[in-house]
Amino acid sequence: MCAAASVWGNNLRLSIFGESHGPAIGLVLDGLPAGEVIDENALLLQMSRRAPGRDKSSTPRKEADTPKIVSGVLNGITTGAPLCILIENTNTRSRDYGSLDRVPRPGHSDYAAYLKYAGYNDIRGGGHFSGRLTACLCAAGAICRQILFRRGIRIAGHAASIGSVQDTLFPETHIPDSLMERLSTAYFSVIDPEKEKEMRAVIEEARMALDSVGGVVECAVTGMPGGLGGPLFGGVESLLSSILFGIPAVKGVEFGAGFGTAQLHGSENNDPYRYEDGRMQIAGNKAGGILGGITTGAPILFRVALKPTPSIGREQESVDLAAKKNVALSIHGRHDPCVVPRAIPVAESAAAVAMLELLLSAPPACLQPAAKPFDTKDTEESQQPPKEEKV
Repeated sequence: MCAAASVWGNNLRLSIFGESHGPAIGLVLDGLPAGEVIDENALLLQMSRRAPGRDKSSTPRKEADTPKIVSGVLNGITTGAPLCILIENTNTRSRDYGSLDRVPRPGHSDYAAYLKYAGYNDIRGGGHFSGRLTACLCAAGAICRQILFRRGIRIAGHAASIGSVQDTLFPETHIPDSLMERLSTAYFSVIDPEKEKEMRAVIEEARMALDSVGGVVECAVTGMPGGLGGPLFGGVESLLSSILFGIPAVKGVEFGAGFGTAQLHGSENNDPYRYEDGRMQIAGNKAGGILGGITTGAPILFRVALKPTPSIGREQESVDLAAKKNVALSIHGRHDPCVVPRAIPVAESAAAVAMLELLLSAPPACLQPAAKPFDTKDTEESQQPPKEEKV
């Protein structure tokens, strides 16, 4: 990955800029294939799933989160130039953060950023550390998932748990397209619809107590070809983890059976191989679709643990850095009592960016270039990339 803190990727480079209470936030995607149709309605759908102010499970701060594409797309088609998207901040309330430049919030980035930037960092709404910037990641993922979908690759997630309430997990091997479609277009995605009511009750209990609650998001990627990735530091787990940990609330990532494998014997954990109808099949998927850092062709399954929102109304112990004394802190800003529902499309989007990066590093056959809009010939020759082209 690139060394800069706000830049990710090699073949596909994602740069995110802006602060929570600045005029705008935004992103640049450099390295997108040219000739890809971008459906703005599909982009808006994914943005609406993450947008704040939907209901009591999220922050009351309302933002339209309308993405404005300012470069890289002409007549709805990618040009190959860097794609830049701006998202205006229209509902800031900076007065809520007046004292936080000297009184750091427990569990937040305030104190660590104070040490790194000598107090010059923007603390309003968390500044560049804010979950607000996940809107940029969501927009980038919404672009990438359209390109992936045309190659038969689907991505979906759901709230695997909120507090102690647990949803049904994804099937290990055969995940229906209908389920992937439902989850990837819904707000507050759950596999078992009955669990949403229980999860909402847990969130509301935390909200009324001026507190917050964490949870786990599970994601699945289907349709990825086998043989992508590499061993040691070039593995798919490393690639995904590096972008997933860019989501501010993420504190843990696991693949397949994850930490549960520590309680198993090898005979229980190994996914058997067998031939069925002349094709090699993998029975089970405790590996999460990845072995030796390389995709197996089975669904890629991963889960991310999200911490409770650190900004809560309950009184907490902190310090006044200027006066060098202990103080009690009560936070008055607008914050999510639980980030999990809105983090689902963000985790999906992170996976979409990572999967496109993975395809762009693969042999050209894995990412056929799109035909030119005026090319109507559906011939074998027109579907092949130029021999000298390298992806």
